[in-house]
Amino acid sequence: MKRLRRLIPAVFFCLSLSLSTAFAAPVPVPSPSAKDKCPVCGMFVAKYPDWTTTMTFKDGSTLFFDGVKDFFTFFHNMNKYAPGRNQTSVASATLKDYYSLKHIDARKALFVLGSNVYGPMGKELVPFEKASDARAFLRDHRGKKVLRFEEITPALLKSLE
Repeated sequence: MKRLRRLIPAVFFCLSLSLSTAFAAPVPVPSPSAKDKCPVCGMFVAKYPDWTTTMTFKDGSTLFFDGVKDFFTFFHNMNKYAPGRNQTSVASATLKDYYSLKHIDARKALFVLGSNVYGPMGKELVPFEKASDARAFLRDHRGKKVLRFEEITPALLKSLE
């Protein structure tokens, strides 16, 4: 019993150390190859590294998009682009912050609508990690609105065509 009491703190220490390391390490984001095409428009996405968006599924497969607009078009209509897939099969989605080009979680990003900055497919939702950057961009580039992930709807995407 005494041996077990001495062992428990060591086990908890090792467990907490391994968990803290796991949470501290950034999740690797795959890069598209020269052959990867956007499943929505068919463009080769590696040509547009600053706009590349990724969607990784629970089965480990990853799709790449040439912009946020096509990512959301796919996300809202997976049955059309990938029959058998649905939103619950998505493990993660990343995109690049417009200013830092750092990979960020798409679900936590902020998006500027209606600016004078265009992406590979024309009018685009411009992504940001920080609200202050999104507001500054909105002001500097004549944007109309800052939106959250859940506010991006098929109707809004249609307005960007």
